[in-house]
Amino acid sequence: MRSRKLFMDTVVDIQVVTGTGENVETGNEERNPQASEQQQLHQINRAFHAFRQVEQACSRFSPESELMKASRQIGEPVQISSFLFEPLKLALHMAQLTSGVFDPTVGKRLEQHGFNRHYLTRQYMNSSVVESADYRDIILDEVHQTMTLLKPLVIDLGAVAKGFAIDLAAHELQRFAGFVVNAGGDLYAGGRDEHGEPWKIGIQHPVNRNEVICTLELSNAAICTSGGYERRSATTEGVHHLIHPVTGHSPKEWVSSSIIAPYAMMADIFSTAVMLLSKEEGQQLIQQANVQSILITPDIELVREGVH
Repeated sequence: MRSRKLFMDTVVDIQVVTGTGENVETGNEERNPQASEQQQLHQINRAFHAFRQVEQACSRFSPESELMKASRQIGEPVQISSFLFEPLKLALHMAQLTSGVFDPTVGKRLEQHGFNRHYLTRQYMNSSVVESADYRDIILDEVHQTMTLLKPLVIDLGAVAKGFAIDLAAHELQRFAGFVVNAGGDLYAGGRDEHGEPWKIGIQHPVNRNEVICTLELSNAAICTSGGYERRSATTEGVHHLIHPVTGHSPKEWVSSSIIAPYAMMADIFSTAVMLLSKEEGQQLIQQANVQSILITPDIELVREGVH
């Protein structure tokens, strides 16, 4: 069974193994095919709902999102949901790990380069933030689950929110013998495919977009890719959606970075951080995290780290 919906400016494709390979419990001693199909659809819809919840919490493109509402209060703690707290917590951890090369407060710079239009409403977000800020101006309180902003700033969670949603969706599909949650190439592959084999996952060629540059076999693992070819600025030449928070420029060390990890949120944020860091720093980060990677150079050469 397969279903697609649009969330986070991405087509989300969910595929599950059904029939003899499907093991959703119906609560009935005798299998009822119609009831079983209804249960499958119920679980798939719950998985899609996870994307809706994360988008409503983490989007910087909607003034009504939890993130944007909470960001209007400066200097006082604001209690936030787990759908916002958890990805923000990981984003701040990565900022500390990279000494600010990865910084979730890069949102204003992204706005300035034209990355500020909602994919559905087509409305532009233009924040009135003027003073400089960085990740150290965000304080999280884990005990009370609050966020305090010390300065006006624009938080961008594009490197973690989609991975977080994929993980939540995957959790809803654990009863299936096999499933794939694919959000625009970032995905989690659970269990086995309909033939009882690991899922075969292709990585898109960064230049020839209709081609696959390499194929991997995955089971109970995630792969996420960040690339400079994905979204380019319409206002600034040579700038794409990955921007160094200090220089304001887009890095050109790698054309794309694919990370294989146990969880999609982890793969998502590491793939972005590696793109922003220097080659040596990025490869060191991969080794420290004990994740696997497939990096592509501007000359379209593959550099594999930790992939057997």
